[in-house]
Amino acid sequence: MKLTYSSIIQGCMGWGVWGAKLSENEMTDRIHHCLENGITTFDHADIYGDYTTEASFGNAFSASNLAREDIQIISKCGIQYVGNTRDNEIKHYRYDADYIVWSAEKSISDLNSDYLDLLLLHRPSPLMQPDEVAKAVDKLISEGKIRSFGLSNFTPSQTALIASKSKVSANQIEFSLTAIEALWNGSLDDMMLNDITPMCWSPLGSVFKEDNEQTRRIHKVLDDLNQKYNATKDQLLLAWILKHPSGIHPVIGTATPERIANASKAASIDLSEIDWFRMLVSSQGHKVA
Repeated sequence: MKLTYSSIIQGCMGWGVWGAKLSENEMTDRIHHCLENGITTFDHADIYGDYTTEASFGNAFSASNLAREDIQIISKCGIQYVGNTRDNEIKHYRYDADYIVWSAEKSISDLNSDYLDLLLLHRPSPLMQPDEVAKAVDKLISEGKIRSFGLSNFTPSQTALIASKSKVSANQIEFSLTAIEALWNGSLDDMMLNDITPMCWSPLGSVFKEDNEQTRRIHKVLDDLNQKYNATKDQLLLAWILKHPSGIHPVIGTATPERIANASKAASIDLSEIDWFRMLVSSQGHKVA
């Protein structure tokens, strides 16, 4: 069964102590606000907030009085983060079957849920073994603890390795107008060929973070398109991603209600092909080949 996610996915990394430090009431309000704006999918990872943000979200969701079926929850596992809550000597990755199962079950418990809609391996490890991963995935799916399985930050060849033993349904990669490599390195082509749902983190890229020749070119084009589409710059950047035929789901990171509502409207913007290429050229700094 192919699961459905909202066009825009709400990333929760910045909702906890690594970002906005939302209280339980504030987090509950944000969850409701997302749903009111058509965003029903929430992206987590076990390490967020030094392994604390999922539990904060779980408490807030329990207080929301929403049904579990009203939302979709994504989580990730595998990164062994060096922080204050676990005794890790060095940041590394762990993908043995027992750990994957334990980590998924802990996320489910922290999130006050019975299951995850999607579990992702957070980053590829040089030591990962597809048989070990498959052993965990098969167990978690058969027990109803995860509904689907996917990857995060995996190349096409790394994806093929894991997919040789397990059904991969999603891959979450970096992609934006300032990080366009996936257009050319086969990542998006591979996902289209293999019916893998693309999701992308940092969808606004460096447009609002850096002042350089590239971002100045992009701002100039966005200034020209603002009035034509009656859209803000962040909406246009998301609309550019959404136009790609692979069906990419941008994962937004904001905790600000106004920005959440703004982002949700990007799905209704239909960029012309010419304007899509104008934006691409502004990023590249040269015409297409």
